[in-house]
This record gives sequence, C-alpha cells and structure tokens, in this order.
Amino acid sequence: MLLKEGEILLAMKKRGFGVGKWNGVGGKVEKGESIKLAAVRELNEEIGVVTKEDELEEVGNIKFYFKNKPEWDLHCYIYTIVKWDGEPVESEEMSPQWYKHHEIPFDSMWADDKHWLPLVLTGKKIEGEFHFNEDGSKFDLFKIREI
Repeated sequence: MLLKEGEILLAMKKRGFGVGKWNGVGGKVEKGESIKLAAVRELNEEIGVVTKEDELEEVGNIKFYFKNKPEWDLHCYIYTIVKWDGEPVESEEMSPQWYKHHEIPFDSMWADDKHWLPLVLTGKKIEGEFHFNEDGSKFDLFKIREI
C-alpha cells in the first residue's frame, strides 16, 4: 500500500478475483520469487510504479478462508511503502486513486478491510484470519491481533 501524508493509494480491481472492489495492489508469488520481490513486480505491473524490496515495510499478514471454496483461500502479506518512482497509472487490471484516511470507501471494499486497515494506518502491525461465506460478502469469524 502506497502511503503519503494522510493518504493511501487504493486501486479498483477491474478483472479477476475481487473485481469491482477497492483494494491494495498485489498478486501471486511466481516460482523463484520472494514475497517482497513479487510485491515490487506487482506494483510495477498493476500501477506502473517502481521501487526496491528494501523500501517495503511489512506491517502484517492475514489468512483468508472461504466456505466451501478452498481454492479461494489466501495468505496475504501486507506492506506499506512511502518511497517509489513514477506516478500510479491505470492498467488493464487496476485503476488507482488516492484517498484521505478519513475518506476510505470501506463500503466498496472487502468486508474485512475496515477491521484491520485503520490499525495499519495508525502504525500498528497486525496478523489475523477471516473466515468468509462462499461469495466473500461477509464473514462468520475473524481474529486480529497486534504483533
């Protein structure tokens, strides 16, 4: 997640898993990549910015489980970044937009985001898990803890 004074960059997912939701930039780790290297690559592919692995600050990790859809289960690592090159641009997959922290569109995001993102934006590091229903519209159980 790109951060600048009082703002966060979110991106509207235009295709694939999570389409129609505001989210952070990310994706899957490819064979031979570290998690950080994958994050750097995804930032460039999805919104056109360039950065280095050592600019990423790990602020959390969350496991997501989907009822009756184990193929959707995810383990996401969350990084913030305050130094990068280039301006975020729209791609085939994502349409980026800056939001002030008090204007984050939680109603157009995954249901879990409002439970952990404010913690991260206040400088806390977190880990947790969410157990969603089949379509990911709500969850039955969640745990978040500061680390």
